[in-house]
Amino acid sequence: MRDQTDQSRQSAQGETPGGETPKPSIREELVSAAFDLFTEFGYDATTVDDIVRRAGVGRRSFFRYFPTKEEVVFPDHERALAEMVDYLAQGATDPDPVGRACGAARLVVRMYAEKAEFSVRRYALTRSVPALKAHEISVVWQYERALASYLERRFAALPDGGARAYTVAASVVAAHNYGLRTWLRSGGRGDAVAAVDQALHLVHRTWSDAGETVVVVTRTDTPMWQVVQRLEGAWPDLRREK
Repeated sequence: MRDQTDQSRQSAQGETPGGETPKPSIREELVSAAFDLFTEFGYDATTVDDIVRRAGVGRRSFFRYFPTKEEVVFPDHERALAEMVDYLAQGATDPDPVGRACGAARLVVRMYAEKAEFSVRRYALTRSVPALKAHEISVVWQYERALASYLERRFAALPDGGARAYTVAASVVAAHNYGLRTWLRSGGRGDAVAAVDQALHLVHRTWSDAGETVVVVTRTDTPMWQVVQRLEGAWPDLRREK
């Protein structure tokens, strides 16, 4: 039993039972080879044949993992999107749907933070290659669509539910992108989640219901002390209703 426990612990830490680091998977080898070649020769000058040759695998192996050359630059986004969709589905009855949407954005930030050096290299690459920039936009759109779909369901009972859902989703994505790119431009220094949190908190404060609106109808010649008195009288009743 002890041996099995030790092996499980070593596996969780990314080590083999003998204490050696496991060999990178073919997928990881392809990503590493691709980025090395992009750095040495440029993205446009690098072909899929160049990548598989550097990785020491066959051409068929590349397309088993990546449909296009662009996809090798974004190897973790499919997993991140699936995790986001699952996280949102688990929040079907969350009393704070905007907070849930912000939490989903933090999942994506953590994906970048897990491989900070790789994320910084990718950011530099996408800034200089129009095709990758366009692909990145399509990836971001998938995240925004997942958020909007979740919020549409949560806001279905509101008169402006559709507009609110898409506006909040766009706000969450914009806040995420602002904080993330600030972190990436710093070279990946500091806490990526903390860099995004400030902007997400602003979205949450803006779109979450902070309280009730109280309307008092009174004559223009009513003394202010009576207006205040009426408000103070109504406030306990409002508190009890909540």
